[in-house]
Amino acid sequence: MAISGSRSTLAKRPVKDIYAVSRLVREARGVLEGNFPLIWVEGELSNVAMPASGHIYFTLKDEAAQVRCAMFKGRNRQLRFTPENGMQVLMRVRVTLYEGRGEFQLVVEHMEEAGSGALQRAYEALKHRLGEAGLFDEQHKKPLPHLPATVGVISSPDGAAVHDILTVLQRRFPDVAVILYPVAVQGADSAQQITDMIALAELRQECDVLIVGRGGGSLEDLWSFNEENVARAIFACQIPIISAVGHEIDFTIADFVADVRAATPSAAAELAVPDAASLLQKLQAHHRRLTILMQQQIQMRQQQVTHLQRRLPKPSATVSQQQQRFYNVEKRLHHAWQHALMQRQQRVDYWTVRLTHPQAKIDAQKYKLSALSRRLFDVMQQEVREAKEHARGLSQRLQACSPEPEIQKQLSNAALLAQRLHQQMQKNIAGKQAVSQQLMRTLSAVSPLQTLERGYSISTTAAGDIIRDANSVGMGDEVNITLQNGHLRCQVKDIKHD
Repeated sequence: MAISGSRSTLAKRPVKDIYAVSRLVREARGVLEGNFPLIWVEGELSNVAMPASGHIYFTLKDEAAQVRCAMFKGRNRQLRFTPENGMQVLMRVRVTLYEGRGEFQLVVEHMEEAGSGALQRAYEALKHRLGEAGLFDEQHKKPLPHLPATVGVISSPDGAAVHDILTVLQRRFPDVAVILYPVAVQGADSAQQITDMIALAELRQECDVLIVGRGGGSLEDLWSFNEENVARAIFACQIPIISAVGHEIDFTIADFVADVRAATPSAAAELAVPDAASLLQKLQAHHRRLTILMQQQIQMRQQQVTHLQRRLPKPSATVSQQQQRFYNVEKRLHHAWQHALMQRQQRVDYWTVRLTHPQAKIDAQKYKLSALSRRLFDVMQQEVREAKEHARGLSQRLQACSPEPEIQKQLSNAALLAQRLHQQMQKNIAGKQAVSQQLMRTLSAVSPLQTLERGYSISTTAAGDIIRDANSVGMGDEVNITLQNGHLRCQVKDIKHD
């Protein structure tokens, strides 16, 4: 820049320079705001100031640089926390230039705590993507078995969740077998371990239902159950899965994909198996109801038989009635024949008296009378035969309608039902006893006491932790040794490493 010696010229130069600077600052601001869209930045808060205006001013820094930031009053109302010095935050900002000081700065549109905020966005994005893919649809949910024989647990063997699950299973259904698939429930490779164990359980097909979960914790602690490979392994598994991650307020991706979500590990165990005592009560109630129903059915059938016996007359009485009717008809026919014969005789006697020697006519009338007598006798014989046939048919029908066969049939059915009920009850009791004996043998086989009987011992620290490595104790530490018979309290005098 050239400077002349004239006083008036020197007086005008500063005005031109100030104007040039403001224009340059405005143009620089336009370049920054026009070329940088909204971006996300993460860093540590420092020099936080909250004046009465309601705006927040602070510096965002990391180990290599820092930049001034401003969050205006309209955006502050959306904050869910109070910004403090040293806090790690994640912000969505606009890049700009503060003209008053000519300083590069960031105008904050949104601020959240780092770590959980980023994880929450990743959680929401994966949840949306898997939901769109149909992994949460109810049509894919498999029903839990009503009475599982074996329950698989995929969790940390050292966690409180496994202890809670085993306690509830033992209390509700002691006969159920439990297979533990040990995994790490947090850490770098925990998600892959969970995925592998789900695939292993699917391959072995030794469980009727799986419980996948862990105890409570932060979002970072539960993140293994928000990984996509775990979600897809749960979705692909054909064994019904109960998700039991964290506490009741914790929700993970595994909860949405699983067939059933339990609020806690203890609640998962309650969902996995029924209450044995309740089942026994229901079985006893069903047995009582079945016995009562059978007794009612037998009583009802007996009442029906008695009613039918009262309604239907005895066949012998009916036959007697028909025989009486036949006798009455035969008697009436005989009287009618005698009466007709008497009338014919009277007419013959009458004409004999009136006619003198009517021999030819008499002979004709005698012949006619003889023919009529034969016809009358034939008619009487035919009616008698028909009456006998009718009586015989009625007797056969009455014999066919006898209720005795039906009574015998119903009594046989009742006896058969009672025998089948007794056999089924014996079979169920024998099956339960066999399962109970098998579980006792299995429990005895895996018991630590069996290991002690073979000459081994269990070493623990003074705090009660099991010693698996010589590096876990130091010189002079007290060590407790449990044997088959008794305990030893020792002090470490020497340590040798393999």
